[in-house]
Amino acid sequence: MPALDHLLAQGVLRALLLLGARDGALRLASRQIERDPRNRHALATRAHLLAAQGKHHPALADLERLVQLVPDRAGAWFNLGYVQECLDDLPAAAESFLQAVTLAPGMDRAWYGLGLCRIRQGRWMEAVSALQRTTELQPMSPNGWYQLARVHLELGEPEQARRVLQHLHSFEPKVAAQLERETGLRALVA
Repeated sequence: MPALDHLLAQGVLRALLLLGARDGALRLASRQIERDPRNRHALATRAHLLAAQGKHHPALADLERLVQLVPDRAGAWFNLGYVQECLDDLPAAAESFLQAVTLAPGMDRAWYGLGLCRIRQGRWMEAVSALQRTTELQPMSPNGWYQLARVHLELGEPEQARRVLQHLHSFEPKVAAQLERETGLRALVA
């Protein structure tokens, strides 16, 4: 019967989330964690809801507990890295993102998070590597390309940045135009 109770509680929690009843979902997740501190679903849900409210410290505690319970879950490591980055703990965030991509090499959002951490740390070459991996995994997403161009400019590589900008023009002209306005860089004439 406890397994059935657990499944029912998970179903109710999902229903609350689907209905947009975030406060109710937060209360239910907290009650589930009080009853069972190892409830992975409730920990992940509460951490997500807390982070969405900007309550990063309590979300961090839940995520740290979650990765102890499921150290092989790349998504948990990614979420931990995201919250650590929000709290400006860049070395810890980078390590969490690295753990995520070690477990799931195709997790583009973890590569992107790692790239952003490396940018903020001024570790430009590592940022290039992470952002290149992001663009390989999500070639039509402009975010990785945009950041990659900016890093090339920081490295004093305007031609590399211009090539990235030219590519960005081919599928996201609005983002490319924004990058041009912000940097003064111009794409090569086709």
